[in-house]
Amino acid sequence: MDPMMQLAVLFSALNTALLIGLLFIYGRIAWRSKAFYSYGLLIFAFLLLLQNALTVFSYITMTQFFLAESFPFLFGISLLEFGGLLVLLRITI
Repeated sequence: MDPMMQLAVLFSALNTALLIGLLFIYGRIAWRSKAFYSYGLLIFAFLLLLQNALTVFSYITMTQFFLAESFPFLFGISLLEFGGLLVLLRITI
């Protein structure tokens, strides 16, 4: 597997880990506050977690169907999402 694709898989997996952490935090907040906003954040994090899990799976199993020229873009997307999730986690804690 191309190194750029490996990085895309790595950061998508890290995104999944961050989202699991956010799910835990949002679940605790929703349990305590019973606020609709908290439930919305919980649903958002869960759907984004599913999307990232599917991304990791598709990157691993379908690498041969991607053009090599697309690897830097796939990595960039994963890296930008990782940055956004780190900011979201930081302001949530």
